[in-house]
Amino acid sequence: MFSSIGLFKLVDCPEQPHCSLSNCIFAHHSVSEVVPATVSLPKGRLGEEVIDQNGPRKKRRLTLPGTASKDISPPPRSLQSKTVASVPASLNISSIGPKPKGALSPGENVELSLNPKMIQNPPAAHGVRIQLISMIHEQMVRLNGEVKQSQDSSQNALKLSPQELIIEALEQEENIAKQNPAVYLNIIKLRITKLKKMKFAEWKEERLKQIAKRAPVELILKTGSAPKSIETGLSSSQEIAFLSKLLAKQGDLARHGYVPHALRDEEIAQARSGVEAAQGWEQCDRCKTRFQVFPGRREEDGALTSGGTCTYHPTKPRRPQAKDRADKGHKEAIYACCNETVGESAGCTQATTHVFKISEPKRLALIMPFKETPPKILTPGPNDAVCFDCEMGYTTLGLELIRLTATAWPNGEELLDVLVRPLGEILDLNSRFSGVWPEDYANALSYECRSIDEDNPSKDGEKRLRIVESPSIARDLLFEHLTPESPLIGHALDNDLNATRIIHPSIVDTILLFPHPRGLPLRFGLKALMKRHLDRDVQMGGDQGHDSKEDARAAGDLVRLKISEMWKGMKRDGWTVKRTEFFPPLPSAPTQANPSGTYDGELEA
Repeated sequence: MFSSIGLFKLVDCPEQPHCSLSNCIFAHHSVSEVVPATVSLPKGRLGEEVIDQNGPRKKRRLTLPGTASKDISPPPRSLQSKTVASVPASLNISSIGPKPKGALSPGENVELSLNPKMIQNPPAAHGVRIQLISMIHEQMVRLNGEVKQSQDSSQNALKLSPQELIIEALEQEENIAKQNPAVYLNIIKLRITKLKKMKFAEWKEERLKQIAKRAPVELILKTGSAPKSIETGLSSSQEIAFLSKLLAKQGDLARHGYVPHALRDEEIAQARSGVEAAQGWEQCDRCKTRFQVFPGRREEDGALTSGGTCTYHPTKPRRPQAKDRADKGHKEAIYACCNETVGESAGCTQATTHVFKISEPKRLALIMPFKETPPKILTPGPNDAVCFDCEMGYTTLGLELIRLTATAWPNGEELLDVLVRPLGEILDLNSRFSGVWPEDYANALSYECRSIDEDNPSKDGEKRLRIVESPSIARDLLFEHLTPESPLIGHALDNDLNATRIIHPSIVDTILLFPHPRGLPLRFGLKALMKRHLDRDVQMGGDQGHDSKEDARAAGDLVRLKISEMWKGMKRDGWTVKRTEFFPPLPSAPTQANPSGTYDGELEA
């Protein structure tokens, strides 16, 4: 074909932006190249003004006002040292990095100005719209200032950041301009007048409505779809009664890490002799290097471990999935953390010390004895069932409990959420997974200080957790909400029960309700189960780590889903429920011979 000589390169394409020609002879301009004809710019600052007028306005806003994150620097690849005031002496700060803030989503770091959004048929001149938006913004800043001056910590959720105030003003003006263009000036003036006369109580009520309205929208934007609702067809008390059909038989699970009964003294003595013979030599849980650990610190230099730094991959290697059936070639396992193949390097992350984990029940009992849930007379109620989850960190005694969370089931109400001071000296809080950071320990209030408001937030607005002085105290606090008959719900409860040294006869474990096709010890992770069965994303904190409260409630939701599935099948089979008792279908009446002497029923084989 003939090549274009550019005669029409200055003429806009009449089919833009839907032109499908790969070599169109007309001009095609991107959105960022278009400058509104109504904007007059002073000489000498053309480039800056074009950016101010068009940059923020042309970019698609991906978040809603309630979800703006703080500007942060990217988290370091390797752990860094940080000094924290009033941290317990057992905390090895040199091995723990600073707590990163939430990750930014695309477009979230773009600062907007009070520049009205472009619409197809603007109801007023650009300058008039700017003036009206400024008046709306001015009144919203005033009302937001009254919220900030409030001493009530429960009002923190109503506060808006400067960028959120700008976004809210732009959205209100845009909605009026699109929905009521004919009476735009009248309606927006009424809105400004209402804001001028609005008191704190009215603004609070309006903000609560906005938050309630946008919460499900934000969840959809975050997950990509609406959350899957769980309807069991049973009341809360009936759901608790149904749990008796889901209780695990722990006798068959002892070989998979569960501890169904107290250990004998001979087993503990055997573990003690083995530990003495090992003289502190352990295998690193990360890089598999042999190193020596010194509980109480080595006398010569005060070191807690030997072996120097630890170089490792923080994720497990996985083989890439085949794209189709024809893709049958051999694939090397790769690490998701750095996309390196196995054996390519020793690791992509470096820590200041090696760490280890103890899995044998007899060695765990040597550090802190197991204890059965004590019998207690509790008034039956909706909180009989408890979901709980633990977070662990590495110490000179292995992987120890550092946070314990319990929630009521099925309503998800918080029962207990405390930090725990471990028995050994801290080597690494494992913050990337535990979500517990040195500043959490430094800012934590003592659990015994009941005179201080329990919801007293920290400087950054987050709730400060309380701390207890030992794992046994945290265990006793959990026992206050349990009896041996109380169903204890969680995901991979063997880890949590062993961390707290609890022997509980009534457990409901989601890894048993949703088993791996190849059976134990293989198991699905909580994140995978929630995505597969409920289409929800959990454990999305990234480098901030997991939230034990979120994990506990997620496990409870999976149990409700299993009850919903089972009860639907039971109802089809004829089961009924009265109050909290479930009744099987009545047996069919035996078939009798008819008066004619012939048999109406089927013959037996």
